[in-house]
Amino acid sequence: MNDLGTVTVEGAHATLTFHRRLGFPIDRVWAALTDDVERKAWFGEGTVDPQGGEVVIEPEDPPAPMEAKRVTGRILTWQPPENGRAVFEHEWHQRIVEDGVVRYELTADGDETLLRFTHTGLSERNAKGFAPGTHAFFDRVDAFLRGETPPGWSERYAEVAPAYPSWR
Repeated sequence: MNDLGTVTVEGAHATLTFHRRLGFPIDRVWAALTDDVERKAWFGEGTVDPQGGEVVIEPEDPPAPMEAKRVTGRILTWQPPENGRAVFEHEWHQRIVEDGVVRYELTADGDETLLRFTHTGLSERNAKGFAPGTHAFFDRVDAFLRGETPPGWSERYAEVAPAYPSWR
């Protein structure tokens, strides 16, 4: 499985997609994505409130003012792991980009989990700009799941950005 993201464009909007195989059971991956304490370790402060239907995420990185990084939105789909599948989808409202939707689809594969991530509604430029950073965040969640200290986002971004050379 290739860890690189892809961007597909339809009209004025683009979709950023990642497929990752994570060496952990689906319940463990679900917790890393949706539990406020666990997500803080690899992404940043925030709240995912399935009862109230709201998401607020304040990423520690990239290095930018919080008002530019803060993400808010409503939860659109909340399907905790059942029968080897799970879905978490929410709006993505962030001052620096177009409004969009992110979707985490998890599928159990033995003791591992297949993650399909999509971020829709972005312009082509912003989808391509988000690709290395999103890649860095998924490398951070993988390290967190393995019990390792996640790599610094900026350092990991710098390492993976050259894999996206045609996107600059």
